[in-house]
Amino acid sequence: MTGRGRVFSAVLLMACWSCPLNAQEPLVPPKPPGCIRVATFNVSLNRPQAGGLIASLATPDDPQARVIAEVIQRVAPDVILLNEFDYDPDGVALDAFQTRYLAVSQNGAPPRIFPHHLIGPVNTGVPSGRDLDKNGQIVGQPGQRGYGEDCLGYGQHPGQYGMALLSVYPIRREALRDFQTVLWSDMPNPMLPRNPQGNPWYDAEDLKVFRLSSKSHWDVPIDIDGVSLNILASHPTPPAFDGPERRNVARNHDEIRLWADYLSGPPKSSWLNAKGVHGSLEPPRWFAILGDLNSDPFDPPGSLNAIRQLLEHPRVDASFRPESPGAVEAARIQGQANRDHQGDPRYDTADFDDRAVGNLRVDYVLPARGLTVRGGGVVWPRSDSPWARLVDPETSSDHHLVYLDLDWPPRAEPTAEPVRYSTPIP
Repeated sequence: MTGRGRVFSAVLLMACWSCPLNAQEPLVPPKPPGCIRVATFNVSLNRPQAGGLIASLATPDDPQARVIAEVIQRVAPDVILLNEFDYDPDGVALDAFQTRYLAVSQNGAPPRIFPHHLIGPVNTGVPSGRDLDKNGQIVGQPGQRGYGEDCLGYGQHPGQYGMALLSVYPIRREALRDFQTVLWSDMPNPMLPRNPQGNPWYDAEDLKVFRLSSKSHWDVPIDIDGVSLNILASHPTPPAFDGPERRNVARNHDEIRLWADYLSGPPKSSWLNAKGVHGSLEPPRWFAILGDLNSDPFDPPGSLNAIRQLLEHPRVDASFRPESPGAVEAARIQGQANRDHQGDPRYDTADFDDRAVGNLRVDYVLPARGLTVRGGGVVWPRSDSPWARLVDPETSSDHHLVYLDLDWPPRAEPTAEPVRYSTPIP
């Protein structure tokens, strides 16, 4: 989220805080009986200084946090991944968000309590000790210009743009798998970038420390009424903010590939086993891939094949595509880059700069093949909806919450039959 217009928009938000809402028009439909609701939301609760988010959440009246919390309360997911939630080792920020915001009714919404949560260190803002942007300088002090570009993952301080997983159901911490420290060079045949002269962008010393995950990759088993649902959580780097070497495009592709290899099992996943990540998901396991994956299957700036590694994976069911009416309206009104898009705007999840990339589908809830999807959507109401105040990118996030309702317990056995994404590459 940018700071542009935040103060003005916050004033408008507070002015509308008590506006009457149509009780007959919920933000999203209620969860069907016999289902679990699984969601992902890039909440843009990041701050440029270490401790900044803790300070923002020290009181219960931060306008952005109130809006984010209300969206979550009204959707009422059972499991939700928060992207771009700054990490602090003691979990102070997450505790404050839960106790001062989620557990307190926002504008009449029912409080949402998550008894179980997971946070962990991320690579963003962690100094690498190397000149990763190749500008001739190694910047290792937070606050200095160019610091983020030389970090293991872009960030202005350690923990910026972190992740948090919230759950109504118990997390099986003893079976958690964390891929944060896996090196990019550990991956067989990685898509490592090259400079315009054709030489490797990263030298051998860079690759000794350069990690694949820009934040982290987590496999989090959740015990839901005696059956485990493995949440595969990540937030790959945006395929932008680089140069002709396209280093971030390459990294985004391979961060997504990690999950594709992991789900494929040996031999494709063997490189992960060799690096101390024991075992891969076996076909009987149920899973859902969650996160802002920063990849659209039809429109740049990323590789169009990046997200298709998952959308076309034989163990993933990508047939249900969450949509919203607001995304269609936004693409039409905002125009510019959106006019040239190949993808259907109804599936967009992020409201990006229309002078550059336009709105894209980058946030995903992708269930295992065999799980029954009963419904889902993207929280992006039209501008004439009473809920439009919840999705202003200046006061909330430039991303929109995505959710699916899944039958639980599962009614079928997982299958590994090949499946192709419904629409070919244009």
